[in-house]
Amino acid sequence: MLLVLIALFAVAGIAPLIFRLMGRSAFYVLAAVPAAGFIWLLMTFGAYTGTGQGLGSGQPNAPPSVVVPWIPQLQLELAFRMDALSAVLSILVLGVGSLVLFYCARYFKQDDADVGPFGAHLLAFAGAMFGLVIADDLILLFIFWELTTVLSYLLIGYSRHRLSARRAALQALIVTTLGGLAMLVGLILLGQSAGTYRMSDILARADALTGPMVETALVLILVGALSKSALVPFHFWLPSAMAAPTPVSAYLHAAAMVKAGIYLVARFAPGFSEHAVWAPIVLAFGLVTMIFGGWQALRQHDLKLLLAYGTVSQLGFLTMVVGLGGREAALAGLGLLLAHGFFKATLFLVVGIIDHQAGTRDIRKLCGIGRSAPLLASVAVLAAASMAGLPPLLGFVAKESVLEAFVHHAEGGPSGAVVLAGMVLGSMLTFAYSARFIWGGFARKSAMPTPFKRVEPSFLFAPALLAAASVVFGLLPAPLDAAVQPYVSLFPPVEETPHLLLWHGVTPALFLSLATIGGGLVLFLLRERFERLQTRMATNIDAEQNYKFVIGVLDDVAVWLTGRTQRGSLAFYLFVILTMAILTPLSALILFNAPVPQEWYLADSPAQLIAGVVVILGALAALRANKRFMAVIMVGLTGYGIALIFALQGAPDLALTQLLVETIVLVAFVLALRSLPARLWQRETGRKYRVLRGVLGISFGLVMAAIAMSAMASRVAEPISRSFPSLAYDDGGGANIVNVTLVDIRAWDTFGEISLLAIAATGVASLIFIRGRGDGRVRADGVKSGTVGRNKEPIDAYGREAAALELAKKFASSANDAWLVAGRTLAPERRSIIFEVVTRLLFHSIIVFSVYLLIAGHNLPGGGFAGGLMAGLALTIRYLAGGRFELAEATPVSAGLLLGGGLATAALTAIVPVFLGGQVFQSAILEFTWPVFGDIKFVTSTIFDIGVYLVVVGLVLDVLRSLGSEIDERSEGQTATIDAGTPEPAAEQEESRGPKEEVVP
Repeated sequence: MLLVLIALFAVAGIAPLIFRLMGRSAFYVLAAVPAAGFIWLLMTFGAYTGTGQGLGSGQPNAPPSVVVPWIPQLQLELAFRMDALSAVLSILVLGVGSLVLFYCARYFKQDDADVGPFGAHLLAFAGAMFGLVIADDLILLFIFWELTTVLSYLLIGYSRHRLSARRAALQALIVTTLGGLAMLVGLILLGQSAGTYRMSDILARADALTGPMVETALVLILVGALSKSALVPFHFWLPSAMAAPTPVSAYLHAAAMVKAGIYLVARFAPGFSEHAVWAPIVLAFGLVTMIFGGWQALRQHDLKLLLAYGTVSQLGFLTMVVGLGGREAALAGLGLLLAHGFFKATLFLVVGIIDHQAGTRDIRKLCGIGRSAPLLASVAVLAAASMAGLPPLLGFVAKESVLEAFVHHAEGGPSGAVVLAGMVLGSMLTFAYSARFIWGGFARKSAMPTPFKRVEPSFLFAPALLAAASVVFGLLPAPLDAAVQPYVSLFPPVEETPHLLLWHGVTPALFLSLATIGGGLVLFLLRERFERLQTRMATNIDAEQNYKFVIGVLDDVAVWLTGRTQRGSLAFYLFVILTMAILTPLSALILFNAPVPQEWYLADSPAQLIAGVVVILGALAALRANKRFMAVIMVGLTGYGIALIFALQGAPDLALTQLLVETIVLVAFVLALRSLPARLWQRETGRKYRVLRGVLGISFGLVMAAIAMSAMASRVAEPISRSFPSLAYDDGGGANIVNVTLVDIRAWDTFGEISLLAIAATGVASLIFIRGRGDGRVRADGVKSGTVGRNKEPIDAYGREAAALELAKKFASSANDAWLVAGRTLAPERRSIIFEVVTRLLFHSIIVFSVYLLIAGHNLPGGGFAGGLMAGLALTIRYLAGGRFELAEATPVSAGLLLGGGLATAALTAIVPVFLGGQVFQSAILEFTWPVFGDIKFVTSTIFDIGVYLVVVGLVLDVLRSLGSEIDERSEGQTATIDAGTPEPAAEQEESRGPKEEVVP
């Protein structure tokens, strides 16, 4: 089970590489993964349906489950369970998924550049859908639920050059995400009410779960199901999603994704179908959707849209059946679920072939395809007949069971009779649009048949196999009946156990089937009159237009609000943020009468008092500074003062980290200031607000101090920090409490923080670089000489590099330097010989010291964060000494590689323990003896610390390249452009160039 899930995602991860090697034939490799999972599913099917090992054999056996502890304190766990319902849905997810991927190998063109990501997304979607149906934890279910939403967004928007595809993808994302968020609230309410988030446990104790909270939870969960399965009023996203490639429609919108909502209803129906809020929602919305979808399908001229609205109709039908409750409805619901997956996926794939071979899906243009492609027409007729409910196909078998269930439901009262009548009407519409599909796609309507290319057998294989399944399981429904009976047994027993049968005898359901066929045939034969009737009955009520109206209003409000708040003034933003940060907590302190400390003292020692005075003076000096550089220096002074306070308080780790952070931030500020005016308060209005800003800053500091003191005075329990020393040493294997806390006890927090650092670095780089991260710039040994700026020719980036280096070489004191290239790349006025010598002496020592901090940090002051900052400081020194070329020499690796490698390393330490039987981020203590080194105690959380180290170094490198190298390059480019725009006389040019010399590479 888990192996299949991991394989789906793993192969999806390397899919682009496979496509690069094999082209579109890589779809065959991708199809083999769910196909292998499908074969495994069939071989072990009995274990999931309670009949032993293998299909229909063996002794009763509980459904297998796998539980991996995740966050026990929050009741979060990776719980998977494969029961009968999951196994039935997996037939569609894996079986149909493999056929759709196989079909893609002939659907897409060989030279399609985007087919690699498409294949990866489609296979990853199969993995997400498989994870959804086997998840036994509510939160894990929601994670896979939203993952299918994101992947469907990517798949629908495959043709991103088309506006319709982008809009459809965004529309589907918004609607399904909205429903998913409502569902999340419902899942949390249900989990809290039950005291567990394990679905199998919740359903086992469902009889005891009552009350308003449970009823609210069920309503919210059903909202999520309705939005995912495109029921009215959320139906409009599904027809719009037909902008996706046809394989996406066949898999996501016929067999898999839209079934997620149906699965959710079926999953909770055994326990909650008797609740008062359940039946009105599933029956009312299902019936309206079935009739509305069928009505709209008969108005379509695009075969794909006809199937889309037909799918909407069938999803309403399915929701009614699986949500009704009872053994008859459960049996019929799962039978119809499988039948719908088979025939609707077949029809979508047929439409893809028609569109691919004929170049159109418009039934007004298609003519004579049945004669041009008789095999294709035969496949389509079988699938459409199954959809229409004609014997002896699986669709007929399932629909007979459905009618039987609702005939018995109608005996309970008038509402049941209304539902049954509406269902018969919807079935007539289904028959009519099924006939319309065959007539529109394959009939000969004029003397000129549509040109149609020959269909390759490999292209027809997938839909033909699915159509054959409708025939085989229609004639022999016993295997499917055996597969769904374990799910049926979850409902209260009845006098006679229902079964999927081709012939139920002469029953009311049979007469209703005949009425359905007769009524549908009349609607089809009178299609022209019916179309005119539909035109006259057309209304202006359109859910999609309402959606667009709501989105438009939100956009207008956002524009108005943005115009009032996003004024382009940093001072204004800070004023708003700090004002709210003062007023909100201060109001809470006053309203709730927050406690205050009983004892007060000014300082622990005179040195601490001096450090506090330094911090205050630095803040006041920054307020009065009239130049940006001086203000930054004063702000840095406050940071160094705080580091001193940490040191005096006996916190060397915090002091070291604060010292390094303040230094790096100071350098970043100074680099950024080069793009800003030197002076502050350029306008007279700036002086007027200086006092206000000072009061605001002081008030913020005082409020934060009051919050801290009140929090300390409010403590009633023993601080958890008192147990940290023993946790750090006994469980974390280290004596440095701070570092062990970061990489072991609270590893999740640290992983989130380094992820945020990577995001921040990417944000900084994206603001500076147009493309890439500046990693590919020319290094000092890669610049070739060339004439730049003659005759006002345009100067590209490479030319600016060459011009800058040539200019620097004219002033170089050394033409060949083995290590520090400042002599060859900096003009004399920018060089500092003392700084260069100091850099030569300190750089390697600082790097070694950073590695020492990394390794020793588990027991001594240091760690990955401090070590990374120290290494970043070494790179900063080298950049300041030698400029951007020197930075390129010092760091030939990509900042993105360091960031990604660090995150990957940290993530690896989270995942590996799970496969070894442990928990996420669990560490191990290894003790061994090495020659020379002696006894060694190694804690695996050090590997996580290495990831932190790499991320911090990557962040600093990104900042140096963004705010340093890139700005240097632009400045040099502007200078070179200005020089090139003023040509010198020919003689002066020759003289200025001097004797020709060979440039040292």
